[in-house]
Amino acid sequence: MPLATPTSRRLLHQRNIQCWGYQRDDGLWEIEGRMTDTKTYAFPNEDRGGAIQAGEPLHDMWIRLAVDSEFLIHNAEACTDGSPFGLCPAIAERYRQLIGVRIGPGWSLKLRELFSGVNGCTHMTELLGPVATTVFQTVYGQRYDQEDAKPAAEREPPPVLNTCHALASDSPVVKRRWPLAYTGPHPPHVLDDCLT
Repeated sequence: MPLATPTSRRLLHQRNIQCWGYQRDDGLWEIEGRMTDTKTYAFPNEDRGGAIQAGEPLHDMWIRLAVDSEFLIHNAEACTDGSPFGLCPAIAERYRQLIGVRIGPGWSLKLRELFSGVNGCTHMTELLGPVATTVFQTVYGQRYDQEDAKPAAEREPPPVLNTCHALASDSPVVKRRWPLAYTGPHPPHVLDDCLT
C-alpha cells in the first residue's frame, strides 16, 4: 500500500543512495555506495563557479569496502566527485582508517570514534550505514540461499534472529523457516510428537 496522497507541493531536494554488493573472484566481497543530493533550482556557490545549477549534484560521494565473510574490512576507498566546498574531497583519504575494522556490533560507535566532528564528512559517514547494511544483505543473502536448499528442520538459525518483528523467535516466519529456533507456542499435538 503506498503512502496517502500528499497535499499540493513541489519538489525542492532529492537525495539518492545506491549500494551494490559484489562477490570478488579472490573470495572477498566488495560493496560500493553512492550518495547524491540535488536541488530543483539553481543557488549561489562560491566554490563551484558562482552557482550550482538545478539537477547538478550538490553532493556526489562514493565509498567502496572490501570485506571477508566475517565482515572484516580489508580495503576502504572513498571519493568526493561533488561537494559544496573545494576542501571537502581532502577528507576522503581518512576513510582508509576503516581497514581492519569489523562491521557488526559497535559499528556506529566506531564510526563516531573515527569520523565525528572535524575528523570526517557528515555525508560520507552517513553513507556507511547503508553500505554496512548492504554488506549483510550481500554476504548473508548468499548464505541464506544455501541454507534454503536444506529441509527446514536442518537449517541453522540465522544470525539476525530477534533483530526485527518478522524474525522474532516466536514469529510464524521463524516457525516455518527455522523450526529448531522457534520459541512460540506449539499446538499440543506437535509437542506430544516431539516428546515421544
